[in-house]
Amino acid sequence: MSLTINQLVDDNLELFSLPEVVMRAVDLINDPDSSAVDIGKVISDDPGLTARLLKIVNSPFYNFPSRIDTVSRAITVVGTLELLDLILATSVIKKFNGIPTDLVDMDEFWSHSLYSGIAARTLARRHRAPNTERYFIAGLLHNIGALVIYQRIPDIAAEALTRAREGNEILFQVEQELLGFHHGDVGARLLEQWRLPDAFQTAVRYHHTPMAAETFQLETAIVHLADIIASSVQTADAESGRVPPMDDGAWELVGLPIDSMEALVNETDVAFDEARAVIIPRADVA
Repeated sequence: MSLTINQLVDDNLELFSLPEVVMRAVDLINDPDSSAVDIGKVISDDPGLTARLLKIVNSPFYNFPSRIDTVSRAITVVGTLELLDLILATSVIKKFNGIPTDLVDMDEFWSHSLYSGIAARTLARRHRAPNTERYFIAGLLHNIGALVIYQRIPDIAAEALTRAREGNEILFQVEQELLGFHHGDVGARLLEQWRLPDAFQTAVRYHHTPMAAETFQLETAIVHLADIIASSVQTADAESGRVPPMDDGAWELVGLPIDSMEALVNETDVAFDEARAVIIPRADVA
């Protein structure tokens, strides 16, 4: 098919763009000269986003001893980077609707994505990586390009999914054959348009082939492993209906002992159960 990634993403950017208040908040959070008050004022311009954020920070996911009733207070307590996680998570999940239900169960898709995000953050913490908050968003968004493909070219998406589910083929390789690119490439381009960091873009682009990443290899390896853990724990991922193959180099790079896996999964399970209802309630993904 004669279609480029830029045509798929850029020509439909209005459809996939995040709300202006979210983009302004992202810019402020990335601005070292901005304050919690500045960020809080921007977010407070959107009552719906404010309500979602306060619901999350007052949930068992954080279990703070006293109620938090303003965005600026939430920023002070949670931190700007983790608040960015929550803004992006809730906004992206609400953004994507209208995906053909015969292609993907959106509740399963976002459950897999959320579990991957939490697993990525857990892996990063156990590796003692710096700035572990960023791993959550990279894990959450690793399959976001698939939604663009589902929504804009559903016939090709259906063909790719059928070959992956019924044959002995790997989805991103089928997409590469049919389109000349795959959902990781599409997701990376979308994140670039959203002005998200290069580390996110790289992890999303190479999450199936982490050792091919020339930069941010640790971030990419962690997202790769998180995707596999999520697929294993939840039986199969939302893309192809099976656990994707693991790159042994990624496991070696992260450097965690194999006997740490049970504790890692248990920790992820607890955080996922607490986050699931407040971050991706069924009403938002139906």
